[in-house]
Amino acid sequence: MSKGDAKELNMPPQDFNNRHGNVSVHWFRHGLRLHDNPALLEALKNCTEFYPIFIFDGEVAGTKHVAFNRMRFLIESLEDLDRNLRKFGGRLYVFHGQPVEILTNLFKEWGVTKLTFEQDPEAVWKQRDDAVKELCERKEIECVERNYRKNDGQPPLTYSLFNLVASALGDPPRPVSYPVFHNIDLPVYPDHEKKFGIPKPQTVGVFPDCKEQNNRINEWKGGESKALDLLEKRLALEKKAYEDGYVLPNQYIPDLLGEPMSMSAHLRFGCLSVRRFHWTIHDLFEKVKPKESKPDALTCQLIWREYFYVMSANNINYDKMEGNPICLNIPWYRNDEILKKWEMGQTGYPWIDAIMNQLRHEGWIHHVGRHAVACFLTRGDLWISWVDGLKIFLKYLIDADWSVSSGNWMWVSSSAFEKVLQCPKCFCPVGYGRRMDRTGEYIRRYLPVLKDMPLRYLFEPWKAPLAVQQKAHCIVGKDYPHPIVNHKEASNECASAMNKVIESFKGKEVPHCAPSDDLEVRRFVCLPDFVSTGGKCTANQLCPGIENL
Repeated sequence: MSKGDAKELNMPPQDFNNRHGNVSVHWFRHGLRLHDNPALLEALKNCTEFYPIFIFDGEVAGTKHVAFNRMRFLIESLEDLDRNLRKFGGRLYVFHGQPVEILTNLFKEWGVTKLTFEQDPEAVWKQRDDAVKELCERKEIECVERNYRKNDGQPPLTYSLFNLVASALGDPPRPVSYPVFHNIDLPVYPDHEKKFGIPKPQTVGVFPDCKEQNNRINEWKGGESKALDLLEKRLALEKKAYEDGYVLPNQYIPDLLGEPMSMSAHLRFGCLSVRRFHWTIHDLFEKVKPKESKPDALTCQLIWREYFYVMSANNINYDKMEGNPICLNIPWYRNDEILKKWEMGQTGYPWIDAIMNQLRHEGWIHHVGRHAVACFLTRGDLWISWVDGLKIFLKYLIDADWSVSSGNWMWVSSSAFEKVLQCPKCFCPVGYGRRMDRTGEYIRRYLPVLKDMPLRYLFEPWKAPLAVQQKAHCIVGKDYPHPIVNHKEASNECASAMNKVIESFKGKEVPHCAPSDDLEVRRFVCLPDFVSTGGKCTANQLCPGIENL
């Protein structure tokens, strides 16, 4: 019988008998925190006995296809939640199996009167949650699910319209208070660790893919405590940016080499409340710049995040091309060999390969890197479906989730959400790399085979004379692969293919969403607006606009 199986509860210790009063269970899924947790507060209302649970069902929190870093972050988050519950005399109960079966046994064993959980608004979780709500109705258990506002079931089809709707609704509510466990019994079994303890990644069948995953340069640690500590560091970074006259410092000046500063993984697992992050940022700006209006860009990335969540509502095929009403049906190539080389960082383009290596080794990459490798795989060079790339991101990225990751892949591949960025030249695997990694230190860190290659040839090592390659201890074709495609030829072919797609949809009504304007696109991908020679930078060449940034 597996650890955490609810069937093991049929012989409780003596002091667990003769329960009375209101018994609440809070089911943690994505909101792995105590602060700003309305559903948790609902569980504690008029409660005399309380049980916090988490259920490994093979899919929860994006664990259907998961690599080691992602599972480790989840386990760390559960361990931190358990430590925080211990401060109040309780423990986190961890189970393995299907929620309906486990909850059915728990309702009977614990005499449960109320079940609470935070709503998972993505369509992929609807069947699971509907089954649990139906169970509660049959068993006459009060079920409290904290809901989000709905727009009559129809999402706003453009980002601009979404902003208008959000503005009409006003700012989100302030975070709710911290839970109080006074006069509430939090039972703990004497053999809790054996029956309901938190597993290690290896226990659930997830092992490191490579030695680097156990020897990370940048370590992303999961849990509410780590999230709140990181938030304090992030606020110091934000404060300095506001004082210097700009916002979004993590994006305005991308730091590919520094310590982890992004809150994305903690937001994804709910270790940090979105509302707390939103209001902390807004309150800080108002404190630093009391006489200035808050710029729209202050928390625009949170808005994009919520936009993708809204767009995925009621669309079970949101992560697919077929059957997805907002996604263009593009005839992508299928090439598993090339796809594997992209995944393993063996494309022959150092900028692309370094990003993919960091992804596999550490489970996180900056969004400029995500755009670069996504464009390279899809409309930029390889013409491989965004769905294939999404699956690999969902496996490795610790902050990947169904809605946001799918939305970003559709966006970058020109499959949905955009009309402006149809030009595949915007992400040259050489020029964009030079723009973002000017010293080459990022490539040397994550592609050590090229650590001795001179900067002049670092982004195009195949152009280095043989003597230079020998001195750098890296012979192209032997120690490092030749490019899998010629970028100029491949990008032209992709541009031609995309033009055919555009022509095929002319005159047809397609729910194809778009950014507001070109400026919004350029801000999103960190490109300069103009170059000294005129026109706009596309990052296809090392132009003066890039050199001077």
